[in-house]
Amino acid sequence: MTGPRSIIAEITHRCPLHCVYCSNPLVLRSGGDELSTQAWTDVFQQSADMEVLQLDLTGGEPLARPDLVELVRAARQAGLYVNLITSGVGLSAEKLERLVLARLDHVQLSLQDSQAGSADEIAGATVHARKLEIAREIQRHRVAFTLNIVVHRHNLQRIPQMIALAEDLGAHKLEIAHVQYYGWAFRNREHLMPTRTQLESSLELIRAAQTRLAGRMRIDYVVPDYYAKFPKACMGGWGRKTLLIDPTGEVLPCHAATVIAGMRFENVRHRKLRWIWEESDSFQRFRGEAWMPEPCRSCDRRTRDFGGCRCQAFLLTGDSSVTDPVCSLAPAHDRVDDIVQRANAGDGTGSAEAGPPSPAAWEYRRNPR
Repeated sequence: MTGPRSIIAEITHRCPLHCVYCSNPLVLRSGGDELSTQAWTDVFQQSADMEVLQLDLTGGEPLARPDLVELVRAARQAGLYVNLITSGVGLSAEKLERLVLARLDHVQLSLQDSQAGSADEIAGATVHARKLEIAREIQRHRVAFTLNIVVHRHNLQRIPQMIALAEDLGAHKLEIAHVQYYGWAFRNREHLMPTRTQLESSLELIRAAQTRLAGRMRIDYVVPDYYAKFPKACMGGWGRKTLLIDPTGEVLPCHAATVIAGMRFENVRHRKLRWIWEESDSFQRFRGEAWMPEPCRSCDRRTRDFGGCRCQAFLLTGDSSVTDPVCSLAPAHDRVDDIVQRANAGDGTGSAEAGPPSPAAWEYRRNPR
């Protein structure tokens, strides 16, 4: 069995933002339960011993860890390519300089919109202007720079402005990703899902920009699952390419796996990472094809999408072992059709072109200490 190619390290769930589409679990880990610097350092070395190539340091907000520079240095000493995924809040020019000196490879900076008012509303904090300031600081350093912007029904019409902003900020790559409906996004889905007309218009804009900026800035576009004909190969397939370690050391096949009732996950405090990857029940559960029901079992796409997302299947049906309902061939696909129809009918959420609903309409992420 080959090992994972990348490791996602959620080094903390603490965060200054309260994003209405946060993909972290609804019940977050407190700061007092987080792995120590030494424990993370040991995890990085175990990862390198498994021939992992890339480490994504994320959260929450990884800058909430006072030892972030030390963690970057330890990961680089282990031979890992280190990518910092951050809101930028708390990243001063001096802190960025120290991270670069520790040999940080890549910064992924998240924005909520191209427009301050909407961005701050979605983030639940007044931070957009500060994010733009730190983007200017990132430009000054020899690190790879990706700008991430999450889109939904209330900002999708501003894709041209988002692309222009990424160009102005000197991003090497722009990822425009539709909200994926897990965590808080699942709670706020009726306010976030775009219409089909919005989606089709956005695809035309993205294709044109990709052609215009080819060789200058890469643009990736992640479409909403609910409009897909077939499901995505979530995380490249359950337990095939990637694993995630939460702030307390629990090892998961993906961000949302804890939503699946009855699953037990191993912890790096008690088990070696290689054993968890190769032997644990949680990673074996949906690996390969033996678990697949029909129509997945006889479908010629089963080695491409691996039955779709197990967490999405559970959230939509209460059963993690069924075909992902976003698949047009799934027995439960009518549930997704109903959701999409409501989104396109408005269903009380207001015009897709209007601004976000009032703050009282959202369920905001509640941050741990």
